[in-house]
Amino acid sequence: MSVFAFTFYLFAISTVVGGLFTVVSRNPVHSVLWLILAFLSAAGLFVTLGAEFVAMLLIIVYVGAVAVLFLFVVMMLDVDFAELKAEMAKYMPLALLIGIVIIMQLIMAVGVWDFSDGVAGRVAAPQGDADNTAALGLLIYDKYIMLFQLAGLILLVAMIGAIVLTLRHRVDIKRQNVIAQMHRDPAKAMELIDVKPGQGL
Repeated sequence: MSVFAFTFYLFAISTVVGGLFTVVSRNPVHSVLWLILAFLSAAGLFVTLGAEFVAMLLIIVYVGAVAVLFLFVVMMLDVDFAELKAEMAKYMPLALLIGIVIIMQLIMAVGVWDFSDGVAGRVAAPQGDADNTAALGLLIYDKYIMLFQLAGLILLVAMIGAIVLTLRHRVDIKRQNVIAQMHRDPAKAMELIDVKPGQGL
């Protein structure tokens, strides 16, 4: 067995094991740690495939941000996981049925998987002497710049929509009124009180 094959199988097994234990772990903190292992192993698979930019992006975005965010949320929220598991047990038969159907669909899809004609030319780098990161940059910011900008605009609209839908104005909180502050009368904004010595307010 070559070094490449050994590395590939090592990362592949680690990814599958990390994903499996992410689902079956009883402790949610352990689940997040197994998820981080799965992300790191998937990044290793990308490196073996020659996509080092995608691998570093996976580590920075998912491991460095998303997984750590999950970890902080799980550790800081006081969630009764025993009650959640009791509720989840009611839907376990339906979940198992859906899981079996999905696994059968994946087996059928993998069984007939084949590359189309001319796939080598379509996935080749736009410049023969450019490395993976430079070729990806040329594709995104040159050939597909409009689609890239539209994808960013869609994500921006989705973010604004999520903020608008979840924003709740509470009446028991005193908020800043900028318009009222701008139109206030300086003569009425401050009152001078002449306090005589020894009398107090």
